Amino acid sequence: MEPGHERHGSSAAQLARLLARRRFLQGTASGLGGLALASLLARDLQAAPAAQQASALLRAPHFAPKAKSVIWLFMNGGPSQLDLLDPKPLLAELDGKPVPESFTRGERFAFIKGTPTVLDTPYEFARHGACGAQVSELLPHFAGIVDEVAIVRSLVTEAFNHAPAELFMNSGLARVGRPSMGSWLSYGLGSSNQDLPGFVVLLSGGGQPSGGNACWSSGFLPTTHQGVQLRSQGDPVLFVDNPPGMSTQARRASLDALNALNSRALEQAGDPEIATRIAAYELAYRMQSSVPELMDIASEPESIREMYGVRPGETAFSNNCLLARRLVERGVRFVQLYHRGWDHHGTGEGDDIVHSLPKLCRQTDQAAAALIRDLKARGLLDSTLVIWGGEFGRTPMNERRNGSSFLGRDHHPRAFTMWFAGGGVRAAATIGETDELGYRVIANPLTINDLHATLLHQLGLEHTRLTFRSQGRDFRLTDVAGELFKPLI
Repeated sequence: MEPGHERHGSSAAQLARLLARRRFLQGTASGLGGLALASLLARDLQAAPAAQQASALLRAPHFAPKAKSVIWLFMNGGPSQLDLLDPKPLLAELDGKPVPESFTRGERFAFIKGTPTVLDTPYEFARHGACGAQVSELLPHFAGIVDEVAIVRSLVTEAFNHAPAELFMNSGLARVGRPSMGSWLSYGLGSSNQDLPGFVVLLSGGGQPSGGNACWSSGFLPTTHQGVQLRSQGDPVLFVDNPPGMSTQARRASLDALNALNSRALEQAGDPEIATRIAAYELAYRMQSSVPELMDIASEPESIREMYGVRPGETAFSNNCLLARRLVERGVRFVQLYHRGWDHHGTGEGDDIVHSLPKLCRQTDQAAAALIRDLKARGLLDSTLVIWGGEFGRTPMNERRNGSSFLGRDHHPRAFTMWFAGGGVRAAATIGETDELGYRVIANPLTINDLHATLLHQLGLEHTRLTFRSQGRDFRLTDVAGELFKPLI
């Protein structure tokens, strides 16, 4: 045989062996190897058995809850605790003087440069209620409900810029990718109303937070737990209405056909996101009738609309507070209201504490207090946990960016204030303490991880047990930290 033929015969034999090996691997892929791969994928993608349920059906808590729903009034931008809820007399004594170096040595600020000067508040504080809580003159309506709330002056966070701090407050991580608290609650507890989302977001004050819709993302949880933004102008939910020429009957028929195809794909692939897609289509169909009725705040008695200060036809915080009450009344688990504009640096009248801060308080104070009164009158306050606050606080120093003559404060993660009402938290209480300038927490610090653990506890969830397996390991809202903040509960 010629040498060339021998080489060709050898190559043919090698090719035959290679093809035989490929056929073997292909066969075993649907046998033991396929079973092993499917097991791994199911463990990482579907996690615990509860996570395999794409629909947000009602699920049992770990123990008896104090609250069933949460309304989070997110004052986006960082409200100034020193001008609203944490007065410091020493600020008046040191006003205009350089802040003592002992406070700022080694510190990083978002915008302050050089040695800043102390800034006193231009507002008067007075004691209110049987509890004697100290409240700024900017919050006259809140002053009337202080016996219903717990004011916590000792919050601390790890981020000092808006987007990271917003993400950290919502998801326990200062980066995009983790599920938000509302998504964790939807995943852990489900919703008692199958015609509305379990997690709803309402915006006012000029658009989305700096962190965007990542603030209400479901992260690696099934997307059925994603926050759904409702709009008070135009269509409440984008694309929820039938397009022109599409009847309700035709819509139902098209969904039935689409669901049949998706169900077949789910049976073949076992991908939980296909089940999520089916559930989302069905929820959208049901929302076509449930959402218009929900959004009809004109049906509320005039006395209620006046109490909230409702502004018909506008994107207003007052409208959203009334909608929040209507949502929890219908069994929605988590309602988050973002009101943007609390970023008071003092670069001009639009963001200073003399002109802009009072305006923001007028936009929000009446409705927030009305929400507490309304929930209590309806017997819903005990089962609804209401939270008020931003992503961080403000410095006790005047920022004076670019030499501005307007009064403003920089971002401050070291100490800030939030208040809580209902849902089994203490009432008529002021908790935590900051130093004489309001710079650092000196008693009962409350970290964001501790906050999340405590809020989950009030809804009957042990934070270390609420986990989801993703990328080969278990994740939770509190990551590897979090303790109950007992002074609040």
